[in-house]
This record gives sequence, structure tokens and C-alpha cells, in this order.
Amino acid sequence: MADKSPDKIQLLPFGGLGEIGMNMLGIEYAGKILLIDCGLMFPEAYMFGIDLVLPDVSALEDRRDDIVGLVLTHGHEDHIGAIPFLWEQLGEPVIYATCLTLGLLRNKLKEFELDHRVELVQIKPREKIDLPPFQVEPYRAAHSIVDGVGLAIRTPAGLIIHTGDFKIDQTPVDGENTDLARLAELGEEGVLLLLADSTNVENEGYTLSEKTVGKVLEEIIPQCPQRVIVATFSSNIHRIQQIADAAKLAGRKILINGRSMVSNVDIARQLGYLTIAEEQFITLRAMRDFPPEQVLIITTGSQGEPLSALMRIALGDHKQIELEAGDSVILSSKFIPGNEKAISDLINNLYRRGAEVFYEKTSEIHVSGHASREELKLVHNLVKPQYFVPVHGEYRHLVKHKQLAIEMGLAEKNTLVLENGQKLSVGTAGLKLEEPFETGRVFVDGKGVGDVGRMEIRDRRHLANHGVVILLLAINQSTGKIVHGPEIFTKGFVPEDNQSSEALLADAKQAVCDLLNEHSQEMLSDWEELRVEVRKVLRRCFNKQIARRPLILPLIMQL
Repeated sequence: MADKSPDKIQLLPFGGLGEIGMNMLGIEYAGKILLIDCGLMFPEAYMFGIDLVLPDVSALEDRRDDIVGLVLTHGHEDHIGAIPFLWEQLGEPVIYATCLTLGLLRNKLKEFELDHRVELVQIKPREKIDLPPFQVEPYRAAHSIVDGVGLAIRTPAGLIIHTGDFKIDQTPVDGENTDLARLAELGEEGVLLLLADSTNVENEGYTLSEKTVGKVLEEIIPQCPQRVIVATFSSNIHRIQQIADAAKLAGRKILINGRSMVSNVDIARQLGYLTIAEEQFITLRAMRDFPPEQVLIITTGSQGEPLSALMRIALGDHKQIELEAGDSVILSSKFIPGNEKAISDLINNLYRRGAEVFYEKTSEIHVSGHASREELKLVHNLVKPQYFVPVHGEYRHLVKHKQLAIEMGLAEKNTLVLENGQKLSVGTAGLKLEEPFETGRVFVDGKGVGDVGRMEIRDRRHLANHGVVILLLAINQSTGKIVHGPEIFTKGFVPEDNQSSEALLADAKQAVCDLLNEHSQEMLSDWEELRVEVRKVLRRCFNKQIARRPLILPLIMQL
């Protein structure tokens, strides 16, 4: 039931707390809900077969009419990627975002045939949006993607500042700094609650300016003797601009490769966020007419994604681009936690094909888009919030950011670490945890959304680690006698043409036969009980002999 108390607001975190990705927050006041961001997360290593992970928004199922709008801070996947999947479930809210964010989102909506149904409203920094009982004022926030904003959200209970993802870059590529002047003004106005990005709270000092990457690229590219391939995130428009500028200075033509890279470059150029002359581009066909030292390829795949353009190039599996000895590859992105092994394999494969590789650990070809500790301190000093809740980060990041706020003079009772699904009230009574609500993760596997759950993931992990054993048995329903079997098939468990394996499976069959001989016909007619007993017998047999725990599937037929 909606809480309509006039002196407090409530936070409803659906994702992004205690994890990197899946950012989504609800702010509730007087029974109305404002949603901020709706992102996805890419699967972790144990999520076998899963393509994407979405926040579970089932708690809003009965409250769709209470949602006044969805406001987006910027266009990264972890902030907008879940919208095509969840927009209808959320009651088809109006979406508010800046120009480039809307451009990237429209492209996603087209894939789902939603582009003509979703109402999109463009917002601009310092222009207020009335979404009663909320008033939302975006302010410019520098980040690793163009057109990012933080949000000043006014309610009758007080002013909330949500920083979005940001850093304080004094020399941004596009000249659009984080609007510290507006943050200072809002701080003087009086801020009830600050919600701030915690991703880089462990990093001392300041995050380097994006322009430092441009200088490094201008140094590296002219030294490369043959073709240059630069891999980066397709959403990092500033980085793409600097790569293009460095290529132009080195006298190289540019080939854009990778579906998302081609799409995002087209969108950014159409909207005026990329200024690259048409004559600087070449096609795959035209690339063959240029000597290698005059070609630079911008592509996706810097995280070692198995099907990405760069990985296919590294494995010699790309139909149009073949890596040659002497080519140079620049991985202009960070090693995202969890991707280290994939990236390491990518780099090794590139070296095997004779390429020279520049990456984060050997060259300064990437800087973060998130604020480090001194930048976070500055924001806290400018905003001077009454209460503070850290957002956007793994659990340790949130704890460290809370500690930083206390170091800055905030009373410990006025800040806490919040988790997904934990409702929090903020108001005259201070911070108060309320009844948690249902949330979690929804898995996308192919065209299926939510049809694979924790049990299926557990079974997949079990299969991957231990293999499967299938027992086939046919029993006469009237007499209880065995008509066929027991016959055992295995996959990923033991070799099929091995003497010790044959002996093991023979012992397993005998154990099942002994079980059947020991029990009455009544027990044999209880098929579910029989399956349980067969599974127990096989599990004991395999565990005793070779200490393995395969997934056991008894298939018992009654004839």
C-alpha cells in the first residue's frame, strides 16, 4: 500500500547497489513514484548460457498507475539497456533523457518494434521538468559518454541530488564540465539527501582527464608501422573522436567495424556529437586499396567478448579483416572485473598472430569516467547534504563511500549502506529502513525473458562442473519385472571407451538392480519414490568410487 506521508520520501532500489550494472531506482513521495534509469547487467561467469540480466520489477506490478515517469541520466547499457524488456511491465511510462541518450535508446527500441509506441521527451541541463509531485532539474555531468546529467529532484519533503555517473574533468573533450556552479547553488538551497556514484571511491586523488588519452594516442599511432586496430566501447563518443583525430594527424583513413560501433557512430554524427569528415572514412572493400600504414580500424570487442569483431580477428575467423604480423592493436578501455581471463586470452591470441598490443597495463590508453576520492569530497562539500546514501557500486564501494561521508563530517546516523530490495524512508524522522520488497535478477536467454531462474542456473552449473548421468529403465506395470535396462548414458562425466569407466558403470547398474530386487512391487509402482531411490543409490556409488557428483536423471518407463 502506498505511503502518502507528506514529510518523507522513500527510496526503492531495484538494482545497482552491491553490483556493477543494472542501475534502477524508484523515488516515492505521496504515493507517486519517479523512476531513475533502467539498466541491465552482463552475465557473470557462473550464469551459463545467459545473455543479459535485468532487474526484477514485479514489485511495481500493482503500482503502474503511480509511476509519473522514467528519467535517464545517460546512455550506457547499465542505465538504459533494460528499457526495451521492461517498459511495458512498468506501465509504459514516458521517458525523459538528453539528446544523445534518446538517440541511443531509439535505436534499441527499433529492434523491439517499440520506437513508435514509447513517448520520449528530450531534456536539457538546467531546464526543469514538472512531474507532480516531483520537479526534476538535470545538470551537466561529465562522464565517459556524451550528454550525461545528474538530477536535482524537488519534493515537498525536501531536495534530492542524484549524481548519476560522473567525474570532474576540467578539460573535457567537448568542453562540457560537470556543473559544479549549479551543485554549489543547490547546496546553498539546502539538500535533504545526496545519492552519489561510488564506483571509484577506492581511488585516491583525481581521475585523469579524457584528453590525456588523446595525447597518448597521438604518440602511439604514428609509431605503428602497419595497420592500427583500436578497440573501445561503442558508447564512448569522446574516445572515438580522439581516435579519429589522432588517425587524421597520422594520415590514416578510418574503417568503423562492429555492429554497435557502426550504429553509435552514425547516431553521434547525425546529432552533431562526432565531427569526423566523410572523406576520412573508408569501407571494407576500399580498405584493400590503401597501404597498411594509412589504415586505422575502430572496432568493438575490447572485453574479449567471444562473438565480437576483435575476437574473431584475433582467432583468424573474421571474413573481411585478417590480422598480419606487424599490425598494432590498441585496447582503449579498462579491464572490467570478471573479464580479465577473456581479455588475457584475447591479448595472447593477438600476439600469436604477430601483432603488437597496447593495453591498460602497458600504456595509458584509458581513463575512467568515474570520480575518485578527491572529486567525491568536493561534491560532498558543495552539496552539504543532511543525509547521504551511496549508490552505483559493489558492496565494498558503498561501505567505503559511507566512511568517506563520515570523514567529511556527516553524522554516522545520517548515512547508511542500502541494498537492492530494501525500502528506505528519509524525512523528519531521519533514515528508517522499512519492509523490504521483492526484487532480484531476471535472466535473458535468447528470446526467453525470465523463463530461466536460479534452479536452471544451478543445474547448468552442476552440468558444467560434473556432467550428467541418465539411467534408462523400463518396468512392467502389472508384474513389477524389469523389461529393459538398467541402461546408463553419460555426458561430461567419465570417458565412454575407458576400462575403468566401464567397470564403474557396471557397478552402478548392479547397484540399481540390487535396489530393485530388495523392494516390493508396491514400491516399484510408485514411480516418483523409485526415481528418488535410484538417484540416491547412484549418487552414493559415484561418490564412493570416484568422489564425483554428476547430475543424475532417472528415466523410468512403465509398460
